[in-house]
Amino acid sequence: MIKPSMLTRRQYIAATGAGALAMSFANARRAAALETIRQGYQTNIWGMPTYYLIKSGYLEKHGLAFEEFAVPSGNLTMQQMVARQVDVGTYAGQSFIIGNAKGGLVAIALIEHVGKTARITTRKDLGITKVEELRGRKIANQTGSSVGNVFVDTIMPQRGLKKGDYQEVRMDVNNMVAALAAKTVDAMVNVEPYNVIAVADGIGSDLMDFSGVDPMPVFMAATPEFVDKKPDAVIAYLRAWLDVARDFKEKPKQVADVIYAFYTSKGYKMSIDAFATALSRVEVNPGFPGDLKPYMQQQAEILLQDKKIDAIPDWSKALRPDLMERARTNA
Repeated sequence: MIKPSMLTRRQYIAATGAGALAMSFANARRAAALETIRQGYQTNIWGMPTYYLIKSGYLEKHGLAFEEFAVPSGNLTMQQMVARQVDVGTYAGQSFIIGNAKGGLVAIALIEHVGKTARITTRKDLGITKVEELRGRKIANQTGSSVGNVFVDTIMPQRGLKKGDYQEVRMDVNNMVAALAAKTVDAMVNVEPYNVIAVADGIGSDLMDFSGVDPMPVFMAATPEFVDKKPDAVIAYLRAWLDVARDFKEKPKQVADVIYAFYTSKGYKMSIDAFATALSRVEVNPGFPGDLKPYMQQQAEILLQDKKIDAIPDWSKALRPDLMERARTNA
């Protein structure tokens, strides 16, 4: 966030003249009028539509300023929001349900489906071809994340494996490729672009993706205070997302260039082809489909059974499709 210069009237007249001064004061008033949003996002591929939003200029176009809070995975953004350190952020349905239970968080949009990006990648030298062969293996998993919950609660039980049949190694997703290369773990439960990096570097083998088990919708969630106290900012924010949606459809190369530059700036060595593969697995379509409740109910029942929440959310309060509908009006 850029703060306006605080030059005095006399200093500014001396430097640039009264005409320029009048223009500067007008700009300062406009800058001061910008509503500041504290935006959380994860640095894996799930968070890259949000990163593009931040870099696109669409927030400013709709009268919004921002502070950004980047973390390795969405469950950490959810925790920041529960602590009221962040206003808005993205994560999958499982983390959202937990965030709603702990902090009353509200879903204001569905940004993407990422089931194809969530994968189990194994060490290539082990020659593992079935999930069942992970019995007794060390598996890197970001415990508490949506991907981690689906792996433990759904995928492994479907294959006849329960906790204790394998060794879960708690680890951030951005450290897993190095652990796989060092052979300190046998497999990782990860998201893009880390899976394609491991495969492209000859370290890992792609075992399975999660799309056949869970489409993994990713929500943009907000704190209830943000929704209740700043309704105009919420609508302006969602209108910026509708602009982002158009870019993903109409300007895919521009979008890809911005996101690829993010990873190369962080020191990741990834070919453009590998990156294209990772990005192709993200289905971005900001909106709010009307058929989400059955899916969310099913996920909540799993979390309730596993005692990760105490009660099923009130979906009439947790899911707010009306906000996106208002944003679409005269967007």
